[in-house]
Amino acid sequence: MISWLVRVLVAAALLGSAWVHYDLWRNGFSDIAVIGPLFLVNAVAGVVIAVGVLAWSHWIPAFLAAGFGASTLGAYVLSVTVGLFNVQEQFTTQAELWGVITEAVCIVLGIALIVMAVRPGRRA
Repeated sequence: MISWLVRVLVAAALLGSAWVHYDLWRNGFSDIAVIGPLFLVNAVAGVVIAVGVLAWSHWIPAFLAAGFGASTLGAYVLSVTVGLFNVQEQFTTQAELWGVITEAVCIVLGIALIVMAVRPGRRA
């Protein structure tokens, strides 16, 4: 029961991050070279991984969720600090806050799902 709840929370976080990136993409980021296409890829990947987390009780989708969160959050940290592909963010919007929260949840709960999946006698 706990593992199912964690899987649902991971999927919700993935979908939340995917929505943030899709919403930003359709509201102007689609016109930014490199970043625009990456935001759309991020949105699609978040949905696909969320479906995988819900459909397959295995460490692989959990690993993908944690990796998605880490890579997306890492890219955001770069964009705030040194810039990423000539884009410099400033952490001033609710979308940015929501993105950071959802991506952190993907990392933490994705790792928890991996641990649950690899423990003997347990399934994520």
